[in-house]
Amino acid sequence: MTEKLHLTPDDEFPEDLSTVADKELQVLDSQVQRQLDYEYVADGEPNPETEFRHYDLDEEFSERDKRDS
Repeated sequence: MTEKLHLTPDDEFPEDLSTVADKELQVLDSQVQRQLDYEYVADGEPNPETEFRHYDLDEEFSERDKRDS
């Protein structure tokens, strides 16, 4: 199975990131980051949904760092 490189605003996204395994979360983060980069280049600004997903992922990583320390 091949992973998509980008996660467009229309693609499904987990509602509760706390239930997503670490490896899958890292894949999601890479996909969202690639989409964010693409939107900046193609449109000059990010789609609000992509920006929101990026923020959510950052928050989840921060929460996991707090739990692990």
